[in-house]
Amino acid sequence: MKLLYQTHSPYARKVLVMAQETGLVNQMEVVHMETSPTDRNDEVFALNPLGKVPVLIDAGEAIYDSSVICDYLDRKHDGVKCLPTDSKGYWATRKLEALATGLADAGILVRWETVRRPQEKRYQPFLEGQQLKVRETCASLEQSLDLASPEFRLGQMALACTLSWLDYVGLAHFREDNPELAAWLDRVSLRPSMQATAYSGTTQDLGKA
Repeated sequence: MKLLYQTHSPYARKVLVMAQETGLVNQMEVVHMETSPTDRNDEVFALNPLGKVPVLIDAGEAIYDSSVICDYLDRKHDGVKCLPTDSKGYWATRKLEALATGLADAGILVRWETVRRPQEKRYQPFLEGQQLKVRETCASLEQSLDLASPEFRLGQMALACTLSWLDYVGLAHFREDNPELAAWLDRVSLRPSMQATAYSGTTQDLGKA
């Protein structure tokens, strides 16, 4: 298998963390591919018409997006499944994964309005709306997530990758208001799968060095 990956993407990291946790990383060639909505990557577009990574290539077939890839990979190993097989556990995991994905989406849009978009084109009400999503999601997780549980399945993987990405790009304000959530992140970040997939680099938009 070949995984087209981005070293600073929370979505791509989720896939690689799962591959580390299941041992499937030993069957993968992992290739960093730089992508940006403002700078077309023809090689990625040839495999995914959205022009985004991660993309998994297996037996000549391109598979995307991160959630689909994780589901696909979970069917290729015989260890503890990252997606529980019982209905209640499965949907709880999917719900947490979706919440983590939405949190990453909002965080990325915050960065667009504060760092990546030219200053004269930034829209303050939109920025504040995305910041609200980040605050409310983290507050909800502080109250509702079983932060003492040792479980580390797909939902927790997605959340750990998203929260650590907020840290990485300087959006770590969630730590001040959600100390238990921050402590949970610090604890799971010690896992070998997280240590082996630390973020590096940054998105290269058109016209930026």
